[in-house]
Amino acid sequence: PMFSVSVISCRNLWIPTLSQKRFAHDLVIRQRTGKPIIKYGSVGRSSVSGHIATVFGCTGFVGRYIVSKLARQGTQVVVPYRDEDSKRHLKVCGDLGQVVPMEAVRHSDIVYNLIGRDHETRNFTFEKVHVEGAARIAKISRELGVSRFVHVSALNADKYSPSKFFRSKALGEVAVKKEFPEATIVRPSTIYGQEDRFLTRYASTKYEYMLNYGQTKVRPVHVFDVALALERMLKDESTIGKTYELYGPREFTYEEVFDLIGELIENRRYRLNIPKPIALAVTKAFNLPFLLTISPEDIERLFISDTITPGAKTFEDLGIRPLSLETNSLGIVRRFRSSKAYSRPLVKGFERKTKEIHTEY
Repeated sequence: PMFSVSVISCRNLWIPTLSQKRFAHDLVIRQRTGKPIIKYGSVGRSSVSGHIATVFGCTGFVGRYIVSKLARQGTQVVVPYRDEDSKRHLKVCGDLGQVVPMEAVRHSDIVYNLIGRDHETRNFTFEKVHVEGAARIAKISRELGVSRFVHVSALNADKYSPSKFFRSKALGEVAVKKEFPEATIVRPSTIYGQEDRFLTRYASTKYEYMLNYGQTKVRPVHVFDVALALERMLKDESTIGKTYELYGPREFTYEEVFDLIGELIENRRYRLNIPKPIALAVTKAFNLPFLLTISPEDIERLFISDTITPGAKTFEDLGIRPLSLETNSLGIVRRFRSSKAYSRPLVKGFERKTKEIHTEY
């Protein structure tokens, strides 16, 4: 399936480099393949940027946001999917009716690989998804002459990590680079947003179950910022072959995250720290497809603090100021507020909390 639309970006201050200035023209030549990119039409949903992008993993959490951003600027987006219902919400991202079957990669000038899993199943292990699958997509993209390849990995990816998830992510990066040396690697931290498994998971529980006494450190990043960074990599050829680590502006402990959620939903819940052996034993016992809410691998990752690579490229190199967790999480967890909050009398003169306004969406 394929969609086409256009948008003007205005949220963040963008200082163009030489590679971005070139895109002010209607004709641009891709550096790697020499493929011409021709755009036409004024800004709007019917304009054409000249780019064709394939987004693997488009039906996931981050996928829907990058599809929306690409389509709204006039990019044709190829949407590979397995289930007919899983991609229905993506149709409104582009011009309705322009849905045609086509090969997933052959006609694209950029391929995004967002495919990933938080836990393993019998058919989809971390090795098959994060390493073998990523390498196969990169190899096919190179063989078919795709100009750009963007692979989304994870912050803390390390082949020596105690987490099998992080080890597979690191090996996946190596496999992708072997097949597509000019690939851009993106390592986002824990991502939060309306459909996340971070804030909503902890806000929806009756009790606050902590691990490591809540001292594990995390730098959450908003899904809007990750999608914006991926979109800018489409036109910025200075990102070719580089690795970017995308994380929020402030570091939190999980205890501070629980405190923030409790304040926002106006419900201080009973907090319980669970030893790691007990947590692993319980999650292994309930590690069934129809009961799975948290896996043993999730427990392992909750003991690993976010680590930033010195000198790594970040949002700053893309001209993006990331949003803060404190001012952008109320809209995500508001629905979990206790009903007791609605029976209290109105207090006049309540200080409003400032919220950063999104103009991108």
